Amino acid sequence: MANIASARKRIRQTIKRTERNKARKSRVRTFVKKVESALSLGNKEQAIIALREAQPELQRACSKGIIHRNTVARKISRLSSRIKKLAAGS
Repeated sequence: MANIASARKRIRQTIKRTERNKARKSRVRTFVKKVESALSLGNKEQAIIALREAQPELQRACSKGIIHRNTVARKISRLSSRIKKLAAGS
């Protein structure tokens, strides 16, 4: 355990940040799951709406440093391409 006051404070800050980051990451996963479930059902309109809701969450996670920007770009790109394929198939 830390003995120095600044080290104790850093531990407290780390705990707070970890909880916040966990919540943000979980939120992002939930939004992405909504898009994927709409895609698996073959519901194009619902998938588009879900992607529009998921994009700001992904971007926010990127700006907060939770997920790397290239990861966010890749996820959005892959989801939108799957929606396009679904639209072409129907």
